Amino acid sequence: MSRFRDGDILERSFNFAVKVLELIRNLPKNQSGYLISNQLGRSSTSVGANLEEADAAVSKKEFVKFVNIAKRESKESNYWLRLIAATNLENSGLLKDLLHESEEITKILFAIVKKSQN
Repeated sequence: MSRFRDGDILERSFNFAVKVLELIRNLPKNQSGYLISNQLGRSSTSVGANLEEADAAVSKKEFVKFVNIAKRESKESNYWLRLIAATNLENSGLLKDLLHESEEITKILFAIVKKSQN
């Protein structure tokens, strides 16, 4: 059984990472593309990985710790996605969808942390 009331966030974070990896494949194969690909790949896949850790947490404190890490990684992913958009490295609909999804995931994680700390 999931520690999350709605296991949807686990699936959303997984799908987010999959779509980010698809986006990364389309980035230019130059210094900027490699730098952002590496950073974005790490942060976006870390969101779901840390939520899986939170789901397996043995205490409320540990749960909150891992959700907070996932929240920070989600915010970092949003930064890299915004940087891609601002530098016109990629301009597909996928980028716009990922920007929106990273913002939504971050909001959900903020809410989970806030509710868990009460």
